[in-house]
Amino acid sequence: MRIVRYAVDGVRHYGEFEDGDARIVRCEGDPFTGMSLTGRVDEVGDVVLLPPLERPRIFGFAYNYATHIDETDRDVPEVPVCFMKPSTAAIGSGDSIVYPVDGELIHFEGELVVVIGKEARHVKASEAHEHILGYTCGNDVSDRIVQRRESAFGTLLIGKGQDTFAPLGPVIATGLDPSDLSLTTRVNGVVAQSASTADLLLAVPDLVAYLSRYLTLLPGD
Repeated sequence: MRIVRYAVDGVRHYGEFEDGDARIVRCEGDPFTGMSLTGRVDEVGDVVLLPPLERPRIFGFAYNYATHIDETDRDVPEVPVCFMKPSTAAIGSGDSIVYPVDGELIHFEGELVVVIGKEARHVKASEAHEHILGYTCGNDVSDRIVQRRESAFGTLLIGKGQDTFAPLGPVIATGLDPSDLSLTTRVNGVVAQSASTADLLLAVPDLVAYLSRYLTLLPGD
């Protein structure tokens, strides 16, 4: 499935893209408590696409791509390097990223985003797939100057957590194998990043297991 969240005349719905991206089959409910087709079809040109998740808790892992560690000339982390973005950072695909007034060096980072569909606590890596709804695209926008100043003192919030610094979507894709997905980031149509999730130091199931060891993951995270 390719699940999309959208609004028609100010009313929000979940739906599923039909073959191609021109039409959405409207659903009742949501993907976390259950969805059912209504039979109503909306034209994409008549709707406003929204972030696929409403007020998500966003957990990030820094230095988890082998090539990125090589690029930054850092040691392999002894433990996963985690950070969070506030829910107010989330915007939809195609929405405007607000450039900080005092921003000096703002970077994009194309990312695979794992969408939790079922509460997870003390989950084994082999069980992680049972708690994953699907996957979407994300842009981990970063204010590098602020990030470096924070990181020097062991913190990381404002550099990555400003409003609009987490574009997501547009769809949640289910049924994917996250072990070797291609990830391409384009800036003004030009390829700026090209990677594979096969390059992850800790794979998706390991990341879910690690987080759930210390905190409860909730549907919509």
